[in-house]
Amino acid sequence: MTEAALHSYYAATANPAPAFPALAGDVVADVCVVGGGIAGCSTALHLAEKGYRVVLLESERIGWGASGRSGGQAIVGFASGQEKIVDAVGLENARRLWDISVEGLELIADRVARHRIECDLHWGQLHAALKPRQRDDLLAEQATLAKHYGYELEFMERDAVRHVLATDRYSAALYDKGSGHLHPLNYTLGLAAAARDAGVQIHEHSKVTKVDRTDPAVVSTANGKVKARFVALCCNAYIGGLEPALRNRIMPVGTYIVATQPLGEARITELIRRNVAVSDANFVLDYFRRSADHRLIFGGRVSYSGLDPFNTARATRKRMLAVFPQLADVRIDFAWGGYVDITMSRAPDFGRLAPNVFYLQGFSGHGIALTGIAGKLIAETISGQAERFDLFTRLHHRNFPGGRLLRMPSLVLAMLWYRMRDWL
Repeated sequence: MTEAALHSYYAATANPAPAFPALAGDVVADVCVVGGGIAGCSTALHLAEKGYRVVLLESERIGWGASGRSGGQAIVGFASGQEKIVDAVGLENARRLWDISVEGLELIADRVARHRIECDLHWGQLHAALKPRQRDDLLAEQATLAKHYGYELEFMERDAVRHVLATDRYSAALYDKGSGHLHPLNYTLGLAAAARDAGVQIHEHSKVTKVDRTDPAVVSTANGKVKARFVALCCNAYIGGLEPALRNRIMPVGTYIVATQPLGEARITELIRRNVAVSDANFVLDYFRRSADHRLIFGGRVSYSGLDPFNTARATRKRMLAVFPQLADVRIDFAWGGYVDITMSRAPDFGRLAPNVFYLQGFSGHGIALTGIAGKLIAETISGQAERFDLFTRLHHRNFPGGRLLRMPSLVLAMLWYRMRDWL
């Protein structure tokens, strides 16, 4: 993404936050966390609360990556769906993983309340169907989650959806009172502030160039080194060439978002009568929600090529008008993009590169909730309780096919099939 991608609604409405100095010289810590998004800040905070000396290194600014640019939807479960999880680890372990994802949502509520993070948190999320096939899928999902996971969702037919959303686009929806939405950058900044207050030493503009998997490990930047007993890599889509083995298992997918001009409370409430997040059931999906200052925040149209050859604001606005044609007179004030890291299976990829080097990646669009609880799992593991983290390591992952030169074109061709399926 270009620097223009950073001129987002979130950046324009960010809470005041301090600038942290770049790493200079050599320091010693119990744990070095690499990455200043939700995953890294959550990992650092949980470890500091357990009494560990923690250094966090961020190559840009806190929340610079997906954590500060996303659609802000905190959604239960995994992008892969539970069927793939069951195939990988069996039903009983799938239940345990599901419960961890639910705990991730509870953790957001706890962190926001305990640390008084002002991030416009609201609960409620709609997963909407456009076609009869998708309606049937939602009914099956509702039945499965109730029967095997004890998780209740409300099924809504077209008229009920129309009562919440001023659009005729959707034929049905599942309402989840346990999922929700927030201002992702302000949430990330709040976690970083809590980590700092707990004793975490944070350094921005400190790009990691090398991780020596020794004992203790050595994490190097251009101007310093951190010697640590443990390392947690929380780079996700922005890992670059730091660890090629990890990079090859994820694909950075460009996704784009716009924020309208302020619509006023009456008009935005007429569009979305409950303050819920909404996403549709397409593979290449649209998602939207209200902002605190009564804008519509609308995202969609992914780029699997990693390029944005079209005008982002114009293309995303067109998708927005397909849902809400009554916004034809509305100006787009902000348009931005960022990368989401997906895995082949769309299940999360957690594990170890060495006994003392952990990593988190592959959240595949479910990162608001999963990144936070993933940080808690690393902290548990470092403190000697690895059982829950190790559940995730049983989700095996493959490299994207095609190698460095061909994997992107191969994925673009594969995604054409899914786009065509969305049209049927």
